[in-house]
Amino acid sequence: MRFQKLDLNLLVVLDVLLEERSVSRAANRLNLSQSAVSGNLARLREFFDDDLLSQIGRSMVPTPLAESMAQPVRDILMQIQSTIEAKPSFDPASATRTIRLHASDYVTEVLLAAVIAKARAVAPGIRVEIDFMDDMVLDRLGRGQVDFLLTPDNFTHPDHPKEKLFNDSHVIVVWEGNRQVGEAISFEQYMAMGHIQVQFGMKRSPSFDQWFLERFGYARRAEVCVPDFTTVPAMLVGTDLLATMHARLARLYVQRLPLRILPMPIDFPVLTEMVQWHRHFQRDPALVWFRHLLQECAAEQDL
Repeated sequence: MRFQKLDLNLLVVLDVLLEERSVSRAANRLNLSQSAVSGNLARLREFFDDDLLSQIGRSMVPTPLAESMAQPVRDILMQIQSTIEAKPSFDPASATRTIRLHASDYVTEVLLAAVIAKARAVAPGIRVEIDFMDDMVLDRLGRGQVDFLLTPDNFTHPDHPKEKLFNDSHVIVVWEGNRQVGEAISFEQYMAMGHIQVQFGMKRSPSFDQWFLERFGYARRAEVCVPDFTTVPAMLVGTDLLATMHARLARLYVQRLPLRILPMPIDFPVLTEMVQWHRHFQRDPALVWFRHLLQECAAEQDL
């Protein structure tokens, strides 16, 4: 299809090239030969009268025009995708669809396990792909490469719609054989003891509790750092360490391991867990159904 003499299929190639900044990687993603992608790039350069991507050393660097076009081109393609995929009605019992989401292992344990069980019962043809959080999740959401992001409110994308799923609080968790602490601890003791701390991705991004404390200039003694929340409980057993955990997750693990829960020595803000999606998929019936399923299961957990 052409629009004002531009083959619109070339926009797909341009979008991938601007993301990958490599002809070979773009060719792999598009299932095309490198010569075909190079030919399409030449046609794009001719149409826009601009190099679009310039070879500098081993990297391809977008020109200012290409940089300015990246998001509009992505938006155009996503609008086309949402128009094609959106059906006037959605029947969970007969639908076949893959729903992709990013969530922490904490949310997977306390909410998504119930969501998957219910989805399997009413929509057996729906396939759910869950990826854990990393440094690029907001970028993927913005590019429409993921359907949902489940994350605390302060880590959401500023440009896309979101809804509250549930609130949670924080508690201290220790091994039940830890004799350094009684039924409660002071803030001074909390800061003096060794902690197991969660940090995400290659950038070692902080968890909500670490982020909150660092805002006020407090640095805990992080003697063990782990990449996810569900690793923490087993690491506490047999040690004199403590961990700050989500209350919902802590309650699950004290039933499985010899652990006990203590109250926080300071007031932590309530953690508000959100579900977020791309604005172009606001009315996609399948995704609207899945959002309602998330809300339904979150409400049942609260009860």
